[in-house]
Amino acid sequence: TGLGKTYMSNCIANELIKKGKNVLYQTAPVLLETIIDNKFNKYKTTNKDNFYKDVLEADLLIIDDLGTELPNSFTVSQLFICLNERILRQKSTIISTNLALEDIKSIYSERTFSRISSNYTILRITGDDIRIQKKLLNLGGTNDVTP
Repeated sequence: TGLGKTYMSNCIANELIKKGKNVLYQTAPVLLETIIDNKFNKYKTTNKDNFYKDVLEADLLIIDDLGTELPNSFTVSQLFICLNERILRQKSTIISTNLALEDIKSIYSERTFSRISSNYTILRITGDDIRIQKKLLNLGGTNDVTP
């Protein structure tokens, strides 16, 4: 946590937006909840498929913090469908997560893991939590951490 994954994703998004590309950013919990709400027409609208269409057709979809949602069989299947459809449509997707690859396989299924591991460039970002580093600098460099 705190290594700048979300910041980097937003920098990429901003550059693509400047070039006129359509970018959709959502945290994993909000994305999956919204997909499910739209699928079951929770909002009782006549254009319930618009959000899902936007998810599938955006030039870039950023799914931030995968693994922070409450996974169940339905959310797991919706994530698979979303990723698989975007791969078939040759649309770019960034997924940020603190999960290890083995965790992705065990939580989201071997099918989802296979799609991610074979279609995405996986970058492992390591280091010290930037938020804690900033906090320590603001405290004058002491190692005292107070809430």
